[in-house]
Amino acid sequence: MSAETKKHLPATALPISASNPDPATATPNPAIRKTPLDIKVLAALARVTNSMSPMSLALAGIDWAGHLAFAPGKRLELFSMGVSQLQNLWQEALKFAPPSGDAATGTKPDRRFADPAWQQWPFNVASRAFQESETWWKAATTGLPGVSRHHEDMTGFMARQFLDMLSPGNYPLTNPVVLKRAMETNGTSLQRGLLNFMDDLGRASQGLPPAGTENFVVGKNIAATPGKVVYRNRLIELIQYSPTTDKVQPEPVLIVPAWIMKYYILDLSQHNSLIKYLVDQGHTVFCISWKNPGVDEAALSMDDYLSLGVEAALDAINSIVPKQKVHAAGYCLGGTLLSIANAAMARDGQDRLASMTLFTAQTDFTEPGQLALFIDDSQLAMLEAQMREVGYLKSGQMVGAFQLLNSYDMLWSRMVNEYLLGERGGMIDLMAWNADATRMPALMHAQYLRRLFLNNDLAGGRYPVRGKPVVMADVRTPIFCVATYTDHVAPWRSVYKLHYMTPAELTFVLTKGGHNAGIVSEPGRKNRHYQILKRDAGAQYLSHEDWLATAPREEGSWWPAWSKWLKERSSGPAVNPPSMGSKSYPALMDAPGEYVLER
Repeated sequence: MSAETKKHLPATALPISASNPDPATATPNPAIRKTPLDIKVLAALARVTNSMSPMSLALAGIDWAGHLAFAPGKRLELFSMGVSQLQNLWQEALKFAPPSGDAATGTKPDRRFADPAWQQWPFNVASRAFQESETWWKAATTGLPGVSRHHEDMTGFMARQFLDMLSPGNYPLTNPVVLKRAMETNGTSLQRGLLNFMDDLGRASQGLPPAGTENFVVGKNIAATPGKVVYRNRLIELIQYSPTTDKVQPEPVLIVPAWIMKYYILDLSQHNSLIKYLVDQGHTVFCISWKNPGVDEAALSMDDYLSLGVEAALDAINSIVPKQKVHAAGYCLGGTLLSIANAAMARDGQDRLASMTLFTAQTDFTEPGQLALFIDDSQLAMLEAQMREVGYLKSGQMVGAFQLLNSYDMLWSRMVNEYLLGERGGMIDLMAWNADATRMPALMHAQYLRRLFLNNDLAGGRYPVRGKPVVMADVRTPIFCVATYTDHVAPWRSVYKLHYMTPAELTFVLTKGGHNAGIVSEPGRKNRHYQILKRDAGAQYLSHEDWLATAPREEGSWWPAWSKWLKERSSGPAVNPPSMGSKSYPALMDAPGEYVLER
C-alpha cells in the first residue's frame, strides 16, 4: 500500500464551508470572492430552478436576440420561410387528404409520427405543422453571425425542449394513436395510464425506484458474477472475481468504472456481463466498486479518487498477483481518471501498467458533447453553491440532465406509452441499472467540472496531481480505446482526440450504439458491428475523417477483439489462477460487497 493511500485512510471528510473552502471554485481574478451569504442565495435559487442558472439562460437569450435584431437579412429569410411553410400547411389542410409524405419531400421519416394514423386528416396537418416549427426554430437559432457557439447551442436546446413539450403526440386529443386505443378499449387504456401515473407519482414522493426494478436484485440476477471483496477503504471496495478456467493470463485486469454510476453496468445479467466474459476468457479480473458518497465524503478531492481509488486498487492487486503489471480499463469518467493516473505514474517514473483500455472516455474536453450545455461559469457557480450546502450532488440532478439531452426517448415517448396508451414498458437490466443512480462529492465534482470540462486542464498540460501537472504525452503504455457512434455524452470525435495527445501505440475502436449500449454489446447480439484500426507508437496522426474511411468494418461484438488484444500483450503463457486475496488483503465478503447496495 502506498504512503499516500495510508495517509488518507484514517482521515474524516469535512463538509465544505467558509472555514474549509473549495479550491476548485477559485477564479482567475483574486478579487472575486464568494461570501457565505452569496452562497446561500445561489443555493436557494438553485433549489427553485432545479440547478439551472437563469443568468446563463438570460445571457444566451440576449446574445441571440441582440444579434438577430441587427441581422435584417436573417430576419427576412426567417419571415420568407415562415410564409412558405404557412402556405404549404394551408394547402394541405384544405385537401382533407394525406399529404405527399416524407418520401416526396426528400426528408427523413419522423419516427414520432410513423404510425399510419398520423397520415389521416387533421392529424397529418398537426404533425406537419410541428415538424415545420422545428425546422423554422432550428434555422432561427443557428447560423446567426456574432452569437457565441455556447449561446447558440443553449438557445437551440431550449427551443427544442419547448417544442418537444408542445408536440401533438403528447396530448390525447391531438394524438390519433391514443384516441384509437381509447376507443378500442372503451377508455381502459386511459384508466391504466392514470393508474401508472399515480403509481409513479407515489414512488417518486417516497424516493422509490421505477416500477419493474424490483425484478432485478443486485447480487442475485444482476451483479452476480462470483467473487470476493478483497479490499475496502472509505471510498472503494475492490472485487476479485473467481476464475472459471484452469489457467489464466499472467497479467490481471483492473476495471475502473465511473463513480457517476454503479459499477455493475459491466456485470449486468449473465448473458451480457463484460466481467463474466473476461473471466471466462481466462483473465483474472478485479473491479472497483465506488462508495455512494454522502455528507461525510463531501471534501474528497480528485486526488483522493486517485490515491484511494486507482492507486489503492493497484497496491492490492500487486500483493495478490505479485511481480506482474496490470491491464487497466476505465469506463467514462473512470477512464478519464485512469488516464490521469497513468500520466502521473509516467511522470513519477512508475511502470505499473501493461496496457490501458478506455471505454467512451474523454481526455480532451474542447468538444465534450451536449453536456457542455450545462457547463459554464454561471452554471457552475450555482451548482457549487448548492453542493456546498448539501455536501454532494444529488443523483436525481444528473439523471434529469441526461433525460433532457434525449428528451424524446427518455421522457416524452415514455410518458405517452405509459400514461396515455396505458402500456408499461418492459424493464430490462440496463434500465434497472440506470435507475440505480449515485451521488457525487461536492469538492471532487467541482474540481472535475472546472478543471476538465470548463478549463480543459488535462489537454492543456495544466492538470495537477499532488501539486504537479501531468501530461498525456508522457504515456507510453499500449492503449485500446473504444468509442460509440451515437454517444451524446462522450462523442466519438472527442474521444478520438487522444490520438494527438499521446505517441503511444493506440488501437481505436468505433462501435455501433450509444454511451452505454455500445459498451454492453455482448457476442451473439444481433445487428452489431464496429470499425477497428491500430496506430503504431510514434506513427503519423490520422484525422478522424480519414480514420473513418480507412478503418475496416467488422461484424459482431468488439469484446473478442479486446480479449485477443489483451492476450497478445501478455508476458508469457497462461499460469495457475492466483489465490482469492492475500495475507495482506484477505477476502472480506462475497461480491458484490456493501458499497454497491448503498442508496
